[in-house]
Amino acid sequence: MPTRNILEAGEGVAHPAVSASKPNIARIHDYLLGGKDNFAADREEAERLLQVCPLLPARARENRLFQARAINWIANQGIRQFVDIGPGLPTAQNTHQTARAVDPACRVAYVDNDPVVVSHARARMSASGVAAIESDLRDPAAVISHPGAARVIRPGEPLCLILGMVLHFFEAQAVSEIMRTSVRSLAPGSYVVITVGSGDEQTGTRLARAYTATTLYNHAAGQIARFFDGLELVGPGLADARNWEPLGVAHPPAETGWNVLAGVGRKS
Repeated sequence: MPTRNILEAGEGVAHPAVSASKPNIARIHDYLLGGKDNFAADREEAERLLQVCPLLPARARENRLFQARAINWIANQGIRQFVDIGPGLPTAQNTHQTARAVDPACRVAYVDNDPVVVSHARARMSASGVAAIESDLRDPAAVISHPGAARVIRPGEPLCLILGMVLHFFEAQAVSEIMRTSVRSLAPGSYVVITVGSGDEQTGTRLARAYTATTLYNHAAGQIARFFDGLELVGPGLADARNWEPLGVAHPPAETGWNVLAGVGRKS
């Protein structure tokens, strides 16, 4: 991928938590999307991953397009508040832009445990009804009750919870507990949007070994489907992100290579 103008080249003063020498999850993803907020260590890691799976940039774009389709559809179902956990660095088609294209009254809380992601979100996406908070999805109750989220999220009102490309950084048992706790905290009528990277045994194992920014887990499609326990899958159910449409026909997820599996669940 071509070299871009990068963070250290003059996008303000670096956050004290920034480490330019170690690859970072959000900055690697930014590079795969063609962004400029990344360092040499991130690009080196991304290029190493691309040797294993050259389609990673395409899969990252497919994920963003799926999320936009899902958020647009959910906003058209009457949902007016969104909690986006692990959004990564700001890019095109951010959640608040997509939701507010349906209704400018939509409210959004961006949540990340990376202080740099939060600071970028506050700087670039500052608007009434939009908040960016530092919290950890391993404690869903703390996310919803965070004072920053409370400024835009109304307890007891249905919302859309977005967990895009974050659950493959946790082992399956931890994800199941996160999901049980999260779903329990949601008001009836809420939606949950999930995308998870998933590969065949060979590709998944190789990517997990190559990924050094954190531990990467390769969850199979059957396991990802169980992350929706307690929710009613809508549309085509669990599908490759590129194939998901709210009224689309179900297609079995691909069994080879590395794909982004996506689904939308509704709490009755």
